[in-house]
Amino acid sequence: MKRRDFLSVSSSAALGLGLVPGTAAARGLPNRRSRALRILILGGTGFIGPHQVRYALERGHTVTLFNRGRTNPHLFPGVEKLVGDRDGDLDALRGREWDAVLDNSGFEPLIVRDSAQLLSGSVGQYLFVSTQSVYAERSIIDQDESGAVGRPGIPEDQWEGYGPLKALCEREVQRALPGGSTIVRPPVIVGPGDASDRFTYWVDRVHRGGEVLAPGSPADPTQFIDVRDLTQWMVRCLENGVTGVYNATGPRAPLSTAEMLYGIRAVTTSDVRFTWVDADFLAAHGVRPFSHMPLWQPPVGRTAGFFRMNAERAQAEGLSYRPLAETAADTLAWWLTEPQERRTGLRAGVSNEREREVLRAWHARSPT
Repeated sequence: MKRRDFLSVSSSAALGLGLVPGTAAARGLPNRRSRALRILILGGTGFIGPHQVRYALERGHTVTLFNRGRTNPHLFPGVEKLVGDRDGDLDALRGREWDAVLDNSGFEPLIVRDSAQLLSGSVGQYLFVSTQSVYAERSIIDQDESGAVGRPGIPEDQWEGYGPLKALCEREVQRALPGGSTIVRPPVIVGPGDASDRFTYWVDRVHRGGEVLAPGSPADPTQFIDVRDLTQWMVRCLENGVTGVYNATGPRAPLSTAEMLYGIRAVTTSDVRFTWVDADFLAAHGVRPFSHMPLWQPPVGRTAGFFRMNAERAQAEGLSYRPLAETAADTLAWWLTEPQERRTGLRAGVSNEREREVLRAWHARSPT
């Protein structure tokens, strides 16, 4: 698909996605409730934590951080910081009370059990950041929160891997705080500060210009959420006492891979042309979905529903989205401030050399 052929499609899609600047009020964000909260954040200095802290402070809440004091300890000098380790050293949390806790750093069920049980009598609400990887079946299109999680048919003590273990973590929180837990299952989280580089790869690659290897079909779906949309919504969930399980997926309207790439292109001045290479050819040349081609999976078979999750329940509770153009522009602005060594060491995507090799092979096979 050439850019001139895509303009009419991308223009209408931009209107549907709201790819124009907008204020928080225009996005329908509710006002803060009158009572300020005391919020404990387990973690708080990695990727999503700083966004949570800033937004909570802006809303007038009091924040306490609990972590090992090793990651970005210089952040938030005016915020109370408790030092400890979730793996066996929770003493700093004992005898304290908060209105709510945000758990960003729970990955092991037994460790989450310890913190959830300890805090069950000290907090009114426990929000656990999980993942959409908990779902046992990713072939289901429009999967909602009722889907099976973990590894059905296999004893839970044999579950392993990121998704199944997160599912067990969810259960520990729900058991410790029945009726007082909020489970948030986001997709890929993107935006300024992301260390995974999955969205940043595309921002960087489009910014550099030239011929870009684009995966599959332009119409293939993709999903992600801006870290600020996610974290701000989570804080508002605490303000409004929202409990339950939620797929926190974006954007609101279906988004194709082409719409994502051309949306990123719109915030750069680079001369870019996208060459779409089909999934079978990529597989034959060892180019893997998701890792080599971030935010993309072939929408067939066992990955048919990978980027087609249902988020209506979260949207009904106020989950809102900023424009793709804003996410892309802010990610690019942040990325260009990173050290050169960091910017040449992307943690996702294909290398420049590998991209050129695959494109040469594609053109040799299909010169037109």
